[in-house]
Amino acid sequence: MSDLSKKCVAEALGTFMLCFIGAGAIVSDAAFDGIGLLAIAVAHGLALSIAVSATMNVSGGHINPAVTVVMLATGRISGGNAAAYVVSQLVGATLAGLAVSMIFNGVPGGAAAVASTGLGTPAPGADVSVMSALLTEIVLTALLVFAVFGTAVDSRAPKIGGFGIGLMIAANILMGGPISGASMNPARTFGPALVGGVWNAHWVYWVGPIVGALIAGLLYHHVILADE
Repeated sequence: MSDLSKKCVAEALGTFMLCFIGAGAIVSDAAFDGIGLLAIAVAHGLALSIAVSATMNVSGGHINPAVTVVMLATGRISGGNAAAYVVSQLVGATLAGLAVSMIFNGVPGGAAAVASTGLGTPAPGADVSVMSALLTEIVLTALLVFAVFGTAVDSRAPKIGGFGIGLMIAANILMGGPISGASMNPARTFGPALVGGVWNAHWVYWVGPIVGALIAGLLYHHVILADE
């Protein structure tokens, strides 16, 4: 197996982990009355912490097309590898959506939970404007990517694996979950959306994370790392 193939497998598996646990936690909350927003945030944060830590030494632990885009923009990955990463992330996310759907459609009350949550697909909250959801995704992803650069990319970063990145995800969901769903990751939205057929303001979850990632990543690269 080629080096790129190994990296793509790692990205697919890591993204599967995040999307399976994340979407599954949302559907589980609806099916079993109440793990709540805090538990959903913790589930996402723990899953991403482990996924990033497990794949960091193989693929760099992107687990997110927006992260891959900013790594391309700052010269940390080639265009061909970036495209392969994004495809792998979307495949992993889609397989996660399929797995969540298959599991919960065989659980009492699961089919209704899948339908009511759109299979855990991030979407604007009730009566939330598309622009509010977009701005939320931009800001939350900028914070996430700042954490990525500060804890993983910067050579001076503390050796804490994906722990800091996972904490940022959890904190962001606590703030933005009711507003935009706090996706911060096009793959996290795409996989469940494709399987569940839920495309509510789907463009927001590509534009918002990519714009936010570029803002934070380019700022960190050109300002904070300017002398490195």
